Amino acid sequence: MISVEKISKSFGNLIALHDISFRIERGEIVALLGPNGAGKTTLIRLMTGLLSPTEGRIVYQDKDIAKERVSVLHQIGYIPENAPLYNDMTVFEFLNFTAEIWDIKEQILEERLKHLVNKLELKTVLNRPIGELSKGYRHRVAIAGALIHGPKILIMDEPSEGLDPNQKYGLRSFIREFASQGAVLLSTHIMEDVEAIANRIILLNEGKMVTDTTPMRLKYQMPERDLSSAFRRITEKQNQEGIRA
Repeated sequence: MISVEKISKSFGNLIALHDISFRIERGEIVALLGPNGAGKTTLIRLMTGLLSPTEGRIVYQDKDIAKERVSVLHQIGYIPENAPLYNDMTVFEFLNFTAEIWDIKEQILEERLKHLVNKLELKTVLNRPIGELSKGYRHRVAIAGALIHGPKILIMDEPSEGLDPNQKYGLRSFIREFASQGAVLLSTHIMEDVEAIANRIILLNEGKMVTDTTPMRLKYQMPERDLSSAFRRITEKQNQEGIRA
């Protein structure tokens, strides 16, 4: 569905990403992992068209996002960490406002609103101001806003941060259902989420790709059979080798 091809990104003398390549296919839920400063946020901003690469390209179905940004972004839903919302709007007003930005026809909008409101359980808060909602409901509203234009790829930054166990369970179920017809990339540091829903891991460290594997394979690289331990040891090893070099 979407290919990252030999992507590098520099900010002056700082190399944020170096020669990153991977492809995400329909049905995949890919966890993007890495310590702070690894380049995860930069990569997400490149994949959502907020930044342009220094080298390489990102392609969705033969379309280069740098050259056909508007067309490609119609296929991508992006939910940043602490997604900005309009607190004075009701949930219904916000979703309609977002739909107007995407120029969605009324009949299509009606169908999508019904689907998203049901799946994300927003019916009881549809006419309430967003500023009055709990964090869990606000998160669901952000997801609905990101999906109102019918994208095929969902990119999420720290999707379950601050959610209670019930909210996390509901979010994971929704992600699985979405991935059955599309693809999901989620950047997270919560290994519980990775083990629960991801079928693939891309691990970055210091702007480079360390590994592209499955949660199970990464977990069993270490005697503890623990994903957090594997993550910690691999990134620490990379850092130590960088210091020696």
